[in-house]
Amino acid sequence: MKIFKTLFLFLIIIIVTIMSLSYTKIHANSQVIPKKQIKTAVLLFTFDDPYISLVRKGLEEIQNKNTSSVNFTFYDGKRNQEIQNTLLDSVLQSDYDLLLLNLVSLDQGTIESVIYKAKQKNIPIILFNTVPFEISPIKSYNKALVISTDAIQSGILQGNLVVNKWNSSKNDIDRNGDNILQYIMLTGPENITVTIARSLYSISTINQSGIKTQEILSKTCNWDEKCAEDSIKLLFLSYGKNIEAIISNNDAMAIGAINALQSYGYNKGDNSTYIPVFGIDGIPEAIDLIDRGIMSGTVSQDPNQTAEALYVVGMNLANNLNPLQGTNYKFDETGVTINMPYHEYIPRKQ
Repeated sequence: MKIFKTLFLFLIIIIVTIMSLSYTKIHANSQVIPKKQIKTAVLLFTFDDPYISLVRKGLEEIQNKNTSSVNFTFYDGKRNQEIQNTLLDSVLQSDYDLLLLNLVSLDQGTIESVIYKAKQKNIPIILFNTVPFEISPIKSYNKALVISTDAIQSGILQGNLVVNKWNSSKNDIDRNGDNILQYIMLTGPENITVTIARSLYSISTINQSGIKTQEILSKTCNWDEKCAEDSIKLLFLSYGKNIEAIISNNDAMAIGAINALQSYGYNKGDNSTYIPVFGIDGIPEAIDLIDRGIMSGTVSQDPNQTAEALYVVGMNLANNLNPLQGTNYKFDETGVTINMPYHEYIPRKQ
């Protein structure tokens, strides 16, 4: 009997020991293994563009909240594609896990070169803030995609702003009484999708509402405030009495136009010396001018939403997941482009 009890106790000890080891093993395997920090190179076309600066700020705020998940390093292309190419080559020699690229130039050669280089290094890449004309190079690499703003929507909404302003203040705007809106268009870089879509759809929306338009002149200023200011100062000397509106592809150029108008005493609060100016982006300075009645309107896209999309989709790519996993984003008809929406900015009551 004593021997039986001894054997029984010994058997219990063995069973308990095995169960304990199994428990430890199971729980060790069920622990969440921390994902590595994703080193991300962010190449911007310039650091001094107001909207892009806000996207950068949004990414920095995301990094501060997710230090174990991501580290962003920012590079300034200084509005020069050769400088950006040199930066990209340097980045590709480092150990980055993800590339976020806001290109200076969107010509086919640049797109093909950038995608080829990323593909050779097997690094996921997201082009953002505009859609290239030629997307076949992007489709050729399964770790490449585009996150852009909806340029067509922005043009339509801007056109609606002009229509509403004309309908509510036609007597003030139609200075020569010919029932035609004479305007100057300030545009982004030539031959890129955003410039073309914003310019085309803003005017077509105005025309479709029944308002006739006449373009006095179109000036390319590549998103730059100072270029717009200098251009409008010069153009005002020749066309000042004929300008009934200034329609700008972005807020920075619109602000430049306002600075120029104010140098001639316009847009300082007197309706008799006021030329409507419209922008796109919804940057804080433009919003302030609109709230104060100095600028007529803007179409806003939340840069924090763009930053969030870059982060979430980028983390999926870097971790070899479906880029849309766990998101509500959708690709457009290209199959590789996510478009971020715009909305009309509604002025605050003073």
